[in-house]
Amino acid sequence: MPEPGYDIPARIGDPVDAIATPALILDLDVFEANLDRMRADAERLGVDLRAHAKMHKSADIARLQMTRGGAVGVCCQKVSEAEALIREGIADILVTNEVVGAARLARLVRLAQMARIAVIADHPEAVAALSRAVLAAREAGAPGDLEVEVLVEMECGGNRCGTIGTAATVALAEAIAASPGLRFGGLHSYFGSAQHVADPQERAGLLARSTALTAEARDAILAAGLPCPRVTGAGTGTYETEGASGVYTEIQPGSYAVMDADYNRVRRADGSPPGGFGQALFVLATVISTPAPGRAVCDAGLKALAVDSGPPVAHGVPGVAVGKVSDEHCTLDDPEGRLKLGDMIRLIPGHCDPTCNLHDWYAGLRGGLVETLWPVTARGKVF
Repeated sequence: MPEPGYDIPARIGDPVDAIATPALILDLDVFEANLDRMRADAERLGVDLRAHAKMHKSADIARLQMTRGGAVGVCCQKVSEAEALIREGIADILVTNEVVGAARLARLVRLAQMARIAVIADHPEAVAALSRAVLAAREAGAPGDLEVEVLVEMECGGNRCGTIGTAATVALAEAIAASPGLRFGGLHSYFGSAQHVADPQERAGLLARSTALTAEARDAILAAGLPCPRVTGAGTGTYETEGASGVYTEIQPGSYAVMDADYNRVRRADGSPPGGFGQALFVLATVISTPAPGRAVCDAGLKALAVDSGPPVAHGVPGVAVGKVSDEHCTLDDPEGRLKLGDMIRLIPGHCDPTCNLHDWYAGLRGGLVETLWPVTARGKVF
C-alpha cells in the first residue's frame, strides 16, 4: 500500500493525527444516523427516496444509501457520473439534467442497456434526438425492445431549466409518449434554490406555489389520458414539506447524508434544522503557521474547500473564525490563541457538493481511528 500523502490520505486503522491533510473526513456514526433518519422520514411520508449522488460522487456512499438508507436508487447530474457509478454496480439512476448532443445521448442509451436509467427533458428537440439515439442503438444490435424512460422537467420556481406553463408540460409529455424508443415516466419538479432559504415562512410560501404548479401539471397530464407514475423532486431543505404534500411520489435529497455550513443555517418553524441531520463531513486541516497573535493559518484553501456558499466554519474550537481563504491557505481568526503549530482542525465546508469533487478520498472515522477509505468515484466527471 502506498504511503499516506502520496495516493491515499491514511491507512485503515490510523489515528486521526496520522491523516495527511487537507483531507475529506466523515464521522461514520453521524453519517449512519443521517441515513437512518432519512430512511425513517421517507417511510413516514410514504414516498420513495432517490438519494442525489451528485453531492458525494461516491459509489460506496450511494450503495449505503440504498442498502442501509432505503433509497430506491440515486440521481446523477451528468452522464459521466452515471457511467462511473454503474461501473461500480449502482444499477438504478435518474439523470436529473438535460442531455444534449449526439455523443452524450449515445452514451446514455448504452447505459440503458446496463442498468435502469431515466432522464429528464424540457424541449421537444431533445426528446426527438433521444428517440433517434435509441432507434440507432437498436439498428446497431441493441435489443429491439430497448427503451429509455423520460420525465418532463417543469419550471416550478427556480428560473433555471424546465417547461414554462402547464400547456407546454403536457405537450412535451405527449411528445415523449408518442416517440419510438421512449417511455413517459412522469414529472421532474425540483426547486433547487428553495433548499437554501433559511427563513421557514419564506420557504413555505415558495413551496406552496411550486407544489400547486406541480399538482396542476400532474392533473393536466392525467386529464390528457396519460399516466403520471412518478412526480420527483425535493431536496434536503424542502423534502419534509414536499414529501408530505401528497403530490410528490419521490424525493431527491443529497446533502442530508453529510450536511454543510449552508444547510446548517436552514431552519424549521421551531428553529430546528430540517430533518435534524448531524454534521458528518469535514475537511481536516493542519495549522502550518501562527505568524502573529490572534492569527493562525491552516493548509486547506480553495483547492480543498468550496466557498461559493460562504466560507467554511471552524468546528470544535470556540472563538475561532475563518478569515481569508486563498489557493492553499485558510487564515483563522484566533483571538484567544487556542491554536498551536501542528494542531489539526476540522472545517465544515460551506457547500459540500463542490468540496467533495475536489478530493480523491473520504476517510471514514470511528472512535478516533480511520475505519474505511472510500474513493470519490466520479470526481471530475463533469460532461
